[in-house]
Amino acid sequence: MLTPPSDLVESAPIKLALVIPNYNHSAAIAQTLAELAQFNLPCYLIDDGSNDETRYLLQSLAQTYPWVTLLLHPYNRGKGAAVMTGLRRAYRDGFSHALQVDADGQHNLADIPAMVARAQAKPNALISGKPEYDESVPKGRLYGRYITHFWVWVETLSFDIKDSMCGFRVYPLAATERLLCQQALTERMDFDIEILVKLYWQGVEILFQPTKVIYPEGGVSHFQGVADNVRITKLHTKLFFGMLKRLPWLLKRKSQQQ
Repeated sequence: MLTPPSDLVESAPIKLALVIPNYNHSAAIAQTLAELAQFNLPCYLIDDGSNDETRYLLQSLAQTYPWVTLLLHPYNRGKGAAVMTGLRRAYRDGFSHALQVDADGQHNLADIPAMVARAQAKPNALISGKPEYDESVPKGRLYGRYITHFWVWVETLSFDIKDSMCGFRVYPLAATERLLCQQALTERMDFDIEILVKLYWQGVEILFQPTKVIYPEGGVSHFQGVADNVRITKLHTKLFFGMLKRLPWLLKRKSQQQ
């Protein structure tokens, strides 16, 4: 298990597992798992109803790496559903934290020790990557993120959430499980936004670790331009009215931070 630098330790070591959602990502997942092996962390790999080629590959990889547990969805439910399956299984198995990593090779896995160190220092916080992009990022995706940033700032009445769409995160599982028991969250691409805002509403501190994000040449994205943007728009509408109901608490929190 990873151990953070001694000057950052404030409590007993956290118990951490990896969570990797996968839907038809066959190009990069073998390399991703090979790079993750060095960290000696248990991993929940979720096959979210992939095609036969990917399903057979994931089964083979789970047999190759004994630290990988393969969880299966019989049909595609969405990234959010796959992440929730992994988070809840990790919590039931006794882990205190889960590090979400995407299966498409976008994340800089060399930043994992820094993410874990932040989680060790602040075990009740959610640690999220704050993307630093190179020229490979699609401009439409980049500009769309700024629209979501604006609405998240409105929904939380703060600038505390620097990025709400990065899927490279360390979740505190007790707080996450409490939220998932209380509310049904969206199961598609808008999940990353919703759970971050609602954990913030629940009082969870959100901290950010800068990390380089690339879009590999030939990589597969399951972001559906029209459909997912409609989902995200509907989500922001719902979160805006949720913010109004929490307005007194959010204003009090804001005044206490000043």
